[in-house]
Amino acid sequence: MHPGPIGIFDSGYGGLTVFREIAHALPEYDFIYLGDNARSPYGTRSFETIYQYTLEAVRRLFDMDCPLVILACNTASARALRSIQQHDLPAYGDRRRVLGVIRPTAERIDEFTRSGRVGLLATPGTVRSASYVIEIAHQYPDIRVYQEACPMWVPLIENNEHDGPGADYFVDKHIRRLLAQDPAIDALLLGCTHYPLLMDKIRRFLPRPDIAVISQGPIVADSLVRYLHRHPEMDALCTRGGSRRFLTTDRPEAFNEMARLFWGEPVASEYVSW
Repeated sequence: MHPGPIGIFDSGYGGLTVFREIAHALPEYDFIYLGDNARSPYGTRSFETIYQYTLEAVRRLFDMDCPLVILACNTASARALRSIQQHDLPAYGDRRRVLGVIRPTAERIDEFTRSGRVGLLATPGTVRSASYVIEIAHQYPDIRVYQEACPMWVPLIENNEHDGPGADYFVDKHIRRLLAQDPAIDALLLGCTHYPLLMDKIRRFLPRPDIAVISQGPIVADSLVRYLHRHPEMDALCTRGGSRRFLTTDRPEAFNEMARLFWGEPVASEYVSW
């Protein structure tokens, strides 16, 4: 097993919002981003399918010498991470790791709420898994989490309609439904890596200025920095050349066009098949 880049996986484009923050926090490290755009979205698929697809991506990144893979996808983290860690990683010994985005976020949720009431906006798959409810309850038993599935938000973003008036209805609708569950909610967690692109609209439809809106990218990036400091044996396996490589299971030209929206600058991706 050779040293290599850190792998970042997402079912499509959303993980780029997390990758952008990670790359900013660790500019000297090498990275490979893999988007499974050909089979996206994952949010409405079964547990078994999400696990199978995510495991295939993790194995592919391992084959490319990635010692550490970040599942920068809430659905994959919710539905596949635990199974991969428990059942598949042991075959690789102690020199390969897979981390997700849910636990780092849950660990810091207390920083954003005074009332102990948190709202989660996420895909149907993440909501059905109840992963945030379980993880936050484990970390902070006194914090209560209310969930709202937003099935239209990802399609709106990926069809570049998130800035238009058509998105207003769906953003307003789901915020109202979530906050109606408990008026004391004072923190909204964006449990999908696409959702930061809706940040301006989300803030505009909040009924109170004291409600915090939590984006995962900075939290996950900070968590990874601290993880590498705590695990020098893994840090030593991560190469440092400042390279960023983008892979997609669909057409690179389509990926490049949409990825610019999430990454903030042009990218040049490569096609990869299983």
